[in-house]
Amino acid sequence: MYKIMKLNKISTEGLDVFPLDQYEIGTEITHPDAIILRSFNMHDMDLPDSLLAVGRAGAGVNNIPIPQCSQKGIVVFNTPGANANAVKEMVIASLFLVSRDIARGIFFTESLRGKGSDVPELVEKNKKSFAGQEIYGKTLGVIGLGKIGVMVANSALDLGMRVIGYDPFISVKSAWGLSKEVQRAEGADALIANADYISLHTPLTDETRGMINSEKFNRMKKGVRILNFSRGGIVNNDDLGKAIKNGIVERYITDFPDDELLSMEKVIAIPHLGASTEEAEGNCAVMVADQIRDFIENGNIKNSVNYPDCRLEQNSNFRLVIMNRNIPNMVGQISTALAEANINIVEMLNKSKGDYAYNIIDMSNQPTKEAIDAICSIEGVIKVRALSLDKQIA
Repeated sequence: MYKIMKLNKISTEGLDVFPLDQYEIGTEITHPDAIILRSFNMHDMDLPDSLLAVGRAGAGVNNIPIPQCSQKGIVVFNTPGANANAVKEMVIASLFLVSRDIARGIFFTESLRGKGSDVPELVEKNKKSFAGQEIYGKTLGVIGLGKIGVMVANSALDLGMRVIGYDPFISVKSAWGLSKEVQRAEGADALIANADYISLHTPLTDETRGMINSEKFNRMKKGVRILNFSRGGIVNNDDLGKAIKNGIVERYITDFPDDELLSMEKVIAIPHLGASTEEAEGNCAVMVADQIRDFIENGNIKNSVNYPDCRLEQNSNFRLVIMNRNIPNMVGQISTALAEANINIVEMLNKSKGDYAYNIIDMSNQPTKEAIDAICSIEGVIKVRALSLDKQIA
């Protein structure tokens, strides 16, 4: 029986993917085959030798020790796009929040509680303090055109906005989904200079950390409104504070509050609610559970952040999956070890990602312990698993 350890509350829709007669699921599992989590911080955890996979029910994996997992042959999965609609809806709502001063207006109205018959007069007297602008006809610049960015851009068009987008690494799939009415910016600077609103949808990497800084703020229109539902570190807080004081940034809304932001005027901080819907949590849980189960039972990899996506249709009932460092002559050495054990390779798939590679090998007969030991002894091999696939082969 396979063992799944959950480190956060996971939607039952996802847990139901694992058959109860084959999987044990709990929070106190010892020697787990897989870990499934959301935001739990794994960096101080000891990774058990039994661990094959870690599944994040969400896109961000900064709470998972990726290098250590890679070195131990532990595949780390995430769920890109599963919560995209939820985040998109929050971004669209935020366009109105940064335009119409709705949040401050609500706080003011709540402060009138108990003032009796004076409430209507006070509302009329003070409502001009919360006047805003309409988004219709304004220009939205979208930086990062992954699934969420594309959905935001298309929805903003439907609301009557002019939309320009920039993403030097846009995928073919995203490009197909992007409306032809979205204008392409030649670069981030060109987009920033022409946008009334800027929505950020880039991952947080060494290259993107602090990318919205004083240089970028100085290129923006005065009165720009910025939406950050990507990651907090993309915007430099010190430079943001100066841009607000100088009248460059009229409003900044983010899903990633910190103490520094909470002390700034004209900042709306949301408590990381972008993907907090029942639908998104269910979608992420089902997606990551499907990926973990397919990997554990069949050796296939989809949506891994540290090992290559790799899928092989079943060609026999005997399968080896092998993780190794991405160095020369690995495939040749593995093939030789199987040949010396009189095992014929029916089908083989080898793919690499950065410093690591993954192999799926379907064989004519079940590998012996000696054959597996021979492969394990090859320098650079990290982990070997033998799978018995019980499906009928035509």
